[in-house]
Amino acid sequence: MNRPVYVIVGAGQAGANAAAELRRQGFEGRVLLVGDEAHPPYERPPLSKDVLLRPEQTRCAVHADDFYAQHDIELQIGVAVSTLDRQTRKLTLANGTSIAYDKLLLATGAQARRLPLLDALGENVHTLRTLDDARKIASELRAGRRILLVGAGVIGLELASSAADLSAQVTVIEAAPLAMGRCAPVLLSQFLCDVHRRRGVTFHFGATLANATRENGEIVLNLQDGTRIAGDAVIYGVGAQPDIALARSAGLAIDNGIVIDAACRTSDVHIYAAGDVASRHDASSGTYRRHETWDNAQKQGIAAARAMLGLAPDAQTAPWFWTDQCGLNVQFVGDMAAPDWIVRGQLNEPPCMLFGLDEAGALVGAITVNFGREMRSVRQLVERRVKLAREVLLEPGRTMREIAKEVV
Repeated sequence: MNRPVYVIVGAGQAGANAAAELRRQGFEGRVLLVGDEAHPPYERPPLSKDVLLRPEQTRCAVHADDFYAQHDIELQIGVAVSTLDRQTRKLTLANGTSIAYDKLLLATGAQARRLPLLDALGENVHTLRTLDDARKIASELRAGRRILLVGAGVIGLELASSAADLSAQVTVIEAAPLAMGRCAPVLLSQFLCDVHRRRGVTFHFGATLANATRENGEIVLNLQDGTRIAGDAVIYGVGAQPDIALARSAGLAIDNGIVIDAACRTSDVHIYAAGDVASRHDASSGTYRRHETWDNAQKQGIAAARAMLGLAPDAQTAPWFWTDQCGLNVQFVGDMAAPDWIVRGQLNEPPCMLFGLDEAGALVGAITVNFGREMRSVRQLVERRVKLAREVLLEPGRTMREIAKEVV
């Protein structure tokens, strides 16, 4: 009897964990993990931090080097998938190889949103999505080097922190009025920017690029308001686009990514999707949303593998992510658009916590600053959307674990 063949396209966090979960659950068929990068699956969070600061000591592989062979996972890296034929259930790789599948998981991730204005400059212009990107950026970050960062999202601020650690001169240019505007409340954004400024980082907010040129060996960015900013290298991060080319060409349903249901199934019953590329309907907003986080890739990869085996998915948990910058560990859980935020402790004297409340006073989001040990309990409270008196949340002498135990 032929062994069933499960193929995973995308050898990143989601894909690697899906392959591992198939074996963990006892699947005995063939498992093929295909990736277009030349590296075995690796984690992305270290790319903006440790890979730049401590490249020789940093290991970011998802699994040990011998993990795939030990678990009979066929790892094919450095080769892209050219076509997906849903009728015959076959993939064709760029090297001409044809692979038939019984079930398929698409974990193709996302790509950096491009800015042609900057790309046209050529040399010394970078985006950060891959390990190779990080290694190129590392060669730019050295003492006295003038680094122009376009985009003040999470990755932008982490890059600013790493560049400052390496004694580069850092200027951040952001079109929005504040940093991390899509994922942090205003008071935290302002606090983080103040910390960066004290380390020598310069910010330009509400800034739109008019043009970009090379003049006398340096890169010059001209803003719409007439400001001229010169530097030696540019790194830009203005969002990511889901890598849906393969799915779209195969006719799968697309809406801000590959549309999936609660079991990670796409519009084809034999195909699943997970990670940055997957889009699920959000009842509260009425839109399809993606979550570009380590936590989502990890959990959704495992959930997809379980669904491929006919197993029930685990209960959904509140979105969680973190950032490390300027010596601060900041963790986020739940809804960062909560209308009301209160602070336990002092933001300028961490550790501290921020609590996000909705209009009814329910706890829908939380942030810890150098207070990671409290996150597990805080997350439980956010997931239950508890309503607690403000004085209870703000009482400094009680741990969140104690409060969580008392909430019925």
